[in-house]
Amino acid sequence: MDWLKPDVVLGSVLYAVMGVLIFWISFLIIDKITPYNLWLEIVEKQNKALALVVAAMSLGICIIVAAAIH
Repeated sequence: MDWLKPDVVLGSVLYAVMGVLIFWISFLIIDKITPYNLWLEIVEKQNKALALVVAAMSLGICIIVAAAIH
């Protein structure tokens, strides 16, 4: 039951929060450098092709962040 130690749980939570924050910041940066508003295009205009590209980009960023934290 080594995984129930408080320091292990705290470390896992800390790294998870760091990963989410890094992902969110990188997504906001990419949203700012694109010539249009990603959220407006995906949610309001239902642009499925752009949603697929953003989903792939998000997975790529998440894999990079996970590898860097690990």
